Order: sequence, then structure tokens, then C-alpha cells
Amino acid sequence: MTEPRISELHNRKITPELHHEIRRLWQIHSIAEDKRDVPGLISTLTDDCVYELVQTGNRWVGHEGARQFYTEMLAAFPDVHFELQNIVIGPQGVFEEAHVNGTHQGKWLNFPPPSGKKIEFDVLILFPWDMEKRKFKGERVWFLL
Repeated sequence: MTEPRISELHNRKITPELHHEIRRLWQIHSIAEDKRDVPGLISTLTDDCVYELVQTGNRWVGHEGARQFYTEMLAAFPDVHFELQNIVIGPQGVFEEAHVNGTHQGKWLNFPPPSGKKIEFDVLILFPWDMEKRKFKGERVWFLL
């Protein structure tokens, strides 16, 4: 993902309309995730979006990459639930903290083999905002285990 210069991010101005637009798209994204609606999730993303698990370095690029990320994650944790703890919305995008729980039922990345057990952990997720395309440029995810 091509990152804008820090000064450009810092100098972005927020208006009530922009805040509402970003907040509404994040709500659409979150509702689609709860419904396991992968096309709905993809509709909130730029075509060149990047999904990144910061600690592992895993990355998925573009709509096909985002589709793969969600399809594989939802297969591994079919009952995954994100319980929002905190959210910050600004002209740079959305930053959220969530408590995650679900059942590990399938292989995902280099995680240990599926155990069938409930898992719980916290995540921090940044949804960078693309000012021109009016969508999210993906997600940067930090796991807090």
C-alpha cells in the first residue's frame, strides 16, 4: 500500500460530512463481516487494498487478496465474533480495538493445527481511508495475545 506522507495525513481536515461518510462505510463493513457477507466487505475496499497482519508479515493485496483473507479466516473460525471495545474515526480512517472470540475449526496461516477449542484475544485494526476513492485501503491488524 502506498502510504501518503505523514504531513498529508496530519493535515487532512475533518468535516461532519466526511466523519459521517467514513463512519457509515465502517458500519457497512462491520455488518457485512457479522453476516459473513464477503462481497459486502469487498464493496467497502479500494481495488488495490492491502490486508496485513503486522506481527507475522502476512499480506493480501487487492480485492482477490481480501477475498482470500476473509474466506480462509472465516473457514478457520466460522463463529468468530468481534466485540468492539474502542473506536476512533477521523479523516485518516478508522482505528478500532476489539475483543475476538471464536472456535478454531480450520487451518489458518501458521497457527497451530485446529483444536476445536474456543479462542479469545484482542486486536487493534487500522482501516486507512482513501480520500480520492472514498473507501478503505485495507486493514492493518495487530493481535494482542
